[in-house]
Amino acid sequence: MNLKLILFIVILCLGCLSYSQDIVITEVEIEGNKRTKTKFLKRLAFVKRGSVVDSTIIAADVRRFKLLASVASASSKLEKIEDENYRLIYTIVENFAIIPGLNVSQDNNDDFAFRTSVFDFNFLGQNQILGGFYARNVFDSYGFYWEAPNLFTRKLGVGINYQNNVLQDPIFFEDGRDVNYKSTSSAFELRLMYEHNFKNRFEIGINVANEDYNYLSGNLPQSIPEKLGVDRVRVVGEYEHNNITNEYQYIDGFRSVFTYSFTLHSNGDNALLRNFFIGRNDFEYFKRIGNKGNWANRLRLGYATNDTTPFAPFALDNQLNLRGVGNTIDRGTASVVLNTEYRHTILEKGWFAMQANAFIDAGTWQEPGGNLGDLIEGEKASAFTGLGVRFIHKRIFNAVFRIDYGVGIGKKANNGIVFGIGQYF
Repeated sequence: MNLKLILFIVILCLGCLSYSQDIVITEVEIEGNKRTKTKFLKRLAFVKRGSVVDSTIIAADVRRFKLLASVASASSKLEKIEDENYRLIYTIVENFAIIPGLNVSQDNNDDFAFRTSVFDFNFLGQNQILGGFYARNVFDSYGFYWEAPNLFTRKLGVGINYQNNVLQDPIFFEDGRDVNYKSTSSAFELRLMYEHNFKNRFEIGINVANEDYNYLSGNLPQSIPEKLGVDRVRVVGEYEHNNITNEYQYIDGFRSVFTYSFTLHSNGDNALLRNFFIGRNDFEYFKRIGNKGNWANRLRLGYATNDTTPFAPFALDNQLNLRGVGNTIDRGTASVVLNTEYRHTILEKGWFAMQANAFIDAGTWQEPGGNLGDLIEGEKASAFTGLGVRFIHKRIFNAVFRIDYGVGIGKKANNGIVFGIGQYF
């Protein structure tokens, strides 16, 4: 009797196994893409012809497509063709990815400043970035970029850029005086880019630069020369952990971006310019609130080892960290900045969306020659709050025109309007 029971169970299990075969995808199709190459998209996707159906891997492919500059939205659909044959269809909604840019601001002479650019974020239909910029901020600057993150394999690529930035830089001293220099930086950079998986990406490269400072105006201390210059060779890089999902103007998830620069070799006529390490980490957290709300947060930490020079790398500036503070009003060798804002879509129709936002920006700085305790003591702390508006073209990559007005909280009486292209963070 026991033998019959055992035999029945074995037959039943074998029968179940025969009916639990994995579903195999016999066709993979991509539709909706016009400029983005189908071959390129299939190269990025994990699911191939002959793959077993796995909903988590399909969802990962959809998320990967959404992260591309050329893709506004993506979805998937599984269809049964005949018998046990299944077709997987990815549907792509493309962004327009050739983007002209124009940022207008006020320079350090309180005159008109602007930056104009043209970038193709889907060059050759493979989401390569090609473009350049020209800027007028007291002096003329320009730069050229080419990035191909998937040039060699689906994970390995390269980036090249050249920048010639010429600015009027205010340098601040402990005794309260400030001096204006003309800073000229010419730099060529080559980077290798490696995408370990959809969430983790690495970059490492070499930056060769020449930097010069020439005195323009102000009460210059006797210990500081009128002309300074240095040639550098630096290792530069970036590590990004990205667990962000996005659907048009809405963003959800966490991202961390660490960037660094380490000097291998430098020579010049003054040690004041010989930076050795500069590091910055942006922690970003986004949360969808209901159907139309988005809570956005950024914690930015910066540290540099050139802590005895007034030529500090971290600037306190409207466009970089605190909206309303003004145009480069201070510098530091370490910084902690927190930006938080609530974005709410107040109008959405077809390709267009309009958001209103309320924000708080706060930060504290370590003065040149100071110590990390300066960050805790808060003597250099600033906080601003304000309101803003966003005009968004949903089918053009990063086509967000923003206007914010910030007002100082506490001792800081500064206030002002800030506008530009793209979300503030």
